[in-house]
Amino acid sequence: MGALQLTLGAIGVAVSVFAWGLFVAGVLRMIKIIRLGQPDSTRNGPVVPRLRTLFVEFVAHTRMMKLRHVGPWHWMVMWGFLIGSAVLFEAYGEMFDPGFHWPIIGTWSLWLLLVELLGIGTVVGGVALAIIRQLNHPRRADRLSRFAGSSFKAAYFVEAVVIIEGLGILGVKAFKQASGLEDPPLWSSFVTGPLSTILPASPDWVSIMAFTKLLSGMIWLIVVAKNLTMGVAWHRFSAFFNIYFKREDDGGVALGALKPMMSGGKVLDLEEADPDKDVFGVGKVEDFSWKGWLDFSTCTECGRCQSQCPAWNTGKPLSPKLVITQLRDHAFAKAPYLLAGGSKDMAGDEVGLTEDKYEDYKKRLESIDVLAMAESERPLIGGADELGVIDPEVLWSCTTCGACVEQCPVDIEHVDHIVDMRRYQVLIESNFPSELGGMFKNLENKGNPWGQNAKDRLAWTEGLDFEVPVFDGELGDAEYLFWVGCAGAFEDRAKKTTRAVAELLHTAGVEYTVLGPEETCTGDPARRAGNEFLFQMLAQQNVEVLNTVFDGRAPGQRKIVVTCAHCFNTLANEYPQVGGTFEVVHHTQLLNRLVRERRLVPVAEVAEDVTYHDPCYLGRHNKIYEAPRELVGASGATLREMPRHEERSMCCGAGGARMWMEERIGKRINLDRVDEALGTAPSKIATGCPFCRVMLTDGVTARQNEGAAGSHVEVVDVAQLLLTAVRRGKERERGDVPTDETPTGTPLPDEDKAASS
Repeated sequence: MGALQLTLGAIGVAVSVFAWGLFVAGVLRMIKIIRLGQPDSTRNGPVVPRLRTLFVEFVAHTRMMKLRHVGPWHWMVMWGFLIGSAVLFEAYGEMFDPGFHWPIIGTWSLWLLLVELLGIGTVVGGVALAIIRQLNHPRRADRLSRFAGSSFKAAYFVEAVVIIEGLGILGVKAFKQASGLEDPPLWSSFVTGPLSTILPASPDWVSIMAFTKLLSGMIWLIVVAKNLTMGVAWHRFSAFFNIYFKREDDGGVALGALKPMMSGGKVLDLEEADPDKDVFGVGKVEDFSWKGWLDFSTCTECGRCQSQCPAWNTGKPLSPKLVITQLRDHAFAKAPYLLAGGSKDMAGDEVGLTEDKYEDYKKRLESIDVLAMAESERPLIGGADELGVIDPEVLWSCTTCGACVEQCPVDIEHVDHIVDMRRYQVLIESNFPSELGGMFKNLENKGNPWGQNAKDRLAWTEGLDFEVPVFDGELGDAEYLFWVGCAGAFEDRAKKTTRAVAELLHTAGVEYTVLGPEETCTGDPARRAGNEFLFQMLAQQNVEVLNTVFDGRAPGQRKIVVTCAHCFNTLANEYPQVGGTFEVVHHTQLLNRLVRERRLVPVAEVAEDVTYHDPCYLGRHNKIYEAPRELVGASGATLREMPRHEERSMCCGAGGARMWMEERIGKRINLDRVDEALGTAPSKIATGCPFCRVMLTDGVTARQNEGAAGSHVEVVDVAQLLLTAVRRGKERERGDVPTDETPTGTPLPDEDKAASS
């Protein structure tokens, strides 16, 4: 042990003591800050499924691999960090003694191979990630970069440390071999072995490289300890907890049902809620749960959510990434005020830091810096003139399509947070887009967002040559309750889907019934717009009716078939929250089963090119991708996929109650989706949701008026394609042929007609 080793060792230990002290203090402060959020007991268990999810997600990198050109490199860096920590701690001995290695395993050839692979993987992965970041730099055309708005300095700092640590690992190993301190087989040192032959045989270099390896790690600890909002660094630790505590303990993402409105860690009962004590949505950052605060702290600013967001990609101000980072920066800046006991009531008056509440009032007040006090005055939702954290245009641009949640590699729950903020704006502030006022009124007074009369809910049955059974107090032999939905009952284009499904069920001999005037809106648009009170009212009313309809039926026999993806999601996933548990199937699922069972037999092929648009609330929210595609194939059509399909499908723009709000900023979302669909040169655009059909039809019409789309292009439901094929190409006597004014299937030759009759 020479003077160099003693000097480097002493400096390394001294820096380490300082760095680890700062880091531990930073961890404790971060935990204290995250705990400022509201309690949430739903995250406590079950332990085994959550651990299983955590293990699968980080070992297999299942979420990260959604971007396959990034996933492998990040996987290398992750394992380099986790297992490489053991190599980092080995540096403490190597600085003092160049020949030091871990007892027992330190001389194993397999361990030396692992160290070799870790060093190479860390360097290669770090360089690759830096190159990817450069190739996706925001210097490109506006909004094409997923890193727009991300902190490049923080990212490059982390990547530089990763690369230096990797080089340090390889350097120590190579210099040990050059100095004769190690003589591993070539297969375990295939890079450092040849490299050692050109390096000087000096043990001092082993200590220097060990010091470099250690110092890069200690600098990293110091920097991140001083910057608690550096998510690109802190996610190395917090991501494990964020994944473990994700909303769905079975490993699913936070889609489908919305998180119930909670207060004090319990689901809020609106009938017994106290406005003076309970939290109605999120009006201040401290109203978010601790899991929300953990979400904010974990964001890596990778921008995957941003790259998939339909609002961001059509020029709207909403970026899911920036919403999370703005909430994070605000939360941590306001934290000193909250930690000192500060809080305000709904009127904005200070009720926490008052002289009569704390004996050490002055001391607490002095502990808060000026910036934290200023941050405490900012409204959570407000325009630039109000210094709001989140602009109202940002809040109301969200379609709740779930693309952000689906793509996030660390399981951040963007949609739940956005809807929670909407809830406060609607229920407490009564501050929401003016168009929603009419929709809320129609839902409350008429039971549907269009304000139509309940007696007209059966108008879609007019002209059918068979009787549609209507529930009259007895379910009888009916296997399914056909939930028509508001769009299916009142919207002219959606009525064609309803009629097609009814005719197909009749043809297949499926016993079903409809509620008719007894049916009301499921409440989906109200809930996603933040009007939880109205949703609860509609949901409880419907559950009461449905429980009456299915009275006496076993749980597995309470079957509902729906044509609307939003009704499907609400009935299947959200009604259990209000006491209604039913077996809900989407019409594409049921029809596909009937085709497989040959109860529906397509005879005349629909010899056309069709592209299929995945409805967000059928696809991403409920993972139903195959059934509608199989139906397109069963109809005989040729399916042409759009570039963005299945889990990456682009939203039509109608979700999140956006169907009743005007788009005033950027390009219309439905036009963007239609342009993509037209790029596949289809004769028909098929979908499985009336909301999507309305939006896409409007987009096609607009493009046809501009001459950008042929007059033959039509938007249909997959049920209409199937009906055309099942009808054997015959034109029915009545004029309403669902897929067009005339049959679209290929007519059967006369000999085939005779053979099939």
